[in-house]
Amino acid sequence: MGQLFAVEVIYRGVFQKTLAKNITRGIVLAAHNEGKLGISFGRYGDSPERNGIPAKSFAIVAHDEQTLEAGMAQYEPKQVDLTVVLDDTLCKGAESWAWYGLQPAHHALKPGHTLLVVSLEDAPSLLKNIHRREEPYKLGILKGVTSFSGMWVYKDDHTDVRVLGAIAKAVPELFSLAAVEKFILEKLKNSLKVTSAHTAFERFATVEVKAGEGNPEKLFAFGKPRWEDMRGGVSIKGQPQGGPYADPVSGKVGGFRPARNELFKKYSTRTMRPVVNFSTCTKCTLCWLNCPDASFDVTPDGTYDANLQACCGCGICEEVCPVKNCISMVNESEFHDNDSQWAKFREDKNSYLKWLETTIAKAEPIEKRSHGFRYRGQYQEQAPEALEIAKKG
Repeated sequence: MGQLFAVEVIYRGVFQKTLAKNITRGIVLAAHNEGKLGISFGRYGDSPERNGIPAKSFAIVAHDEQTLEAGMAQYEPKQVDLTVVLDDTLCKGAESWAWYGLQPAHHALKPGHTLLVVSLEDAPSLLKNIHRREEPYKLGILKGVTSFSGMWVYKDDHTDVRVLGAIAKAVPELFSLAAVEKFILEKLKNSLKVTSAHTAFERFATVEVKAGEGNPEKLFAFGKPRWEDMRGGVSIKGQPQGGPYADPVSGKVGGFRPARNELFKKYSTRTMRPVVNFSTCTKCTLCWLNCPDASFDVTPDGTYDANLQACCGCGICEEVCPVKNCISMVNESEFHDNDSQWAKFREDKNSYLKWLETTIAKAEPIEKRSHGFRYRGQYQEQAPEALEIAKKG
């Protein structure tokens, strides 16, 4: 059999579904222009994608039909020649909702191959979140804002063809830039997109990431019980109710912290997280009552602390909070842990409030957030700005 190429695209469910589909389709059609065979397909079905949960699309390409059929026989590729991450906050890992716990973004990447990330960050910043691995690999950054081209509304900001141009540079054995150009002219019929693909190809570069370099955090994982480990009969394990807990400074016990399922965490679904100003909290309870995932703990002093392992980053708490800047949603790329904000506030209030001030300054106004579709035409309005950033590289 001949050589099989596999590319995975990690994307935010629903927000980037159409974009991921267009990229994997483009990979197959560009490869077809050089006489190769291929197929593209999605990893997940419907409901997981509706929460911004990490999902995957794949493209597999081969020189002959027999090799392609062998690749198609797998549920998904076990090893890939290239991993594309469309949202740089997914560098923290994917699939926390599924069977494996949290997997690193480069989980399936072959040693020495390329992890391609769409981001405005530099490599050292991204490596604070990308988990360590035992084998070296290459990290390539395609400069650009996160493009949320979703299931229903497509923001045509050239991210799809820019990714294809970068792939031609990263994996030249898969297809050439000429093959990408032919695909764009014949299928997309847009000469400006040819320019975007060429620019991405020329500017795309990678850095070597050594073995052991990156985020040292231990991945959240669990093992599924074997059939002989299961309890007799049909039973459902009861969930404890939770209870009060201690103030980290005074030791006073109070408040209420719900007990949460240790096998179900949502933090990889976030593009943003809430940051809380506990000094202005009026204890109105609205964030706690309206959180769809019961992510807020009632602290011993009666304020509300977001449990950042349970929080999916939906932003409802910010919407319902009646106090300006008491709860602010800030891009997830600004953070590198899920520690309790309230504990940090109690340990050093002045330091926390200074940190809070600089962090809130980085929060985008709600009407400008690309991942929050607020009104008809919003995505289209943001496309020129994204294209301008793409031109500057």
